[in-house]
Amino acid sequence: MTDSSGLFFEEHGTKNKATILFLHGGGGGRWMWQPQVARLTDYHLLIPDLPGHGDSTHLRLTSIADAAKRAAELIRERAHGGKAHVVGLSLGAQVAVYLLAQAPELVDHAVISSAILKPLAHAWLYNPGFLRFLFNISVAPFRNSRWWARINMKYSAGIPEEFFPQFFELFKSMTADQFIDVTRVGLNNFIPDGLLKTKNPTLVLYGEKEYHEMQESTRAVAAALPNGKAFKVTYPKGVPMRSQHNWSMVYPDLFTRTVKAWIEGKPLPIELKPL
Repeated sequence: MTDSSGLFFEEHGTKNKATILFLHGGGGGRWMWQPQVARLTDYHLLIPDLPGHGDSTHLRLTSIADAAKRAAELIRERAHGGKAHVVGLSLGAQVAVYLLAQAPELVDHAVISSAILKPLAHAWLYNPGFLRFLFNISVAPFRNSRWWARINMKYSAGIPEEFFPQFFELFKSMTADQFIDVTRVGLNNFIPDGLLKTKNPTLVLYGEKEYHEMQESTRAVAAALPNGKAFKVTYPKGVPMRSQHNWSMVYPDLFTRTVKAWIEGKPLPIELKPL
């Protein structure tokens, strides 16, 4: 379904309980939160497709700020009491940070995981011409190849095999413009103005082996928030970086326990180490 935000979204859970808004990562969709839907039946859940993704491809992903404004409108119209706990991963975490800066009155607690809010060292390479070339040689010729899609899913995105049907549909339908928008918008952001005035309790996380820029962004976002706390998530030895990034799917129990502990004011899992 959609509302005035223009976002397509799903709604799950208990009608008289607090709302949690889940914001997915770049190149994914609302299907990325299926493990949390199964584990959080005691909450009211709002799970949209962000602009340029899933069933919201009628909206172009023009900026993180625009996506945050649409998420804010969804909370106003559909969240219980007009307020929600907000959980964001990767691109969705960037959107959650901008939402905190733009409309903190709509947010209760927030969980920000693996947000990059400083340009990567080689972000200048990701201009439209280069990205279109990259898409044309690495995606377009192989869009119907299940083998190539599975390689990308496993070794680039770190998404578990059980989600292959959803990933393959995404892989087949992605356009060059979508690929360009997600990459450029996702890799060229800074901490938004106004975050210092945001008093919402916010848990800011990154995986111990993720990009250095994610660690720096985690520290910077938490430092900019009066009630922000930064933690490193530790995993069993040998877990690769790609599996740490999408840990809501790879380690759904740990991710869900972390979300519940934070919004319910309970002790965090031992796998979280303060920075």
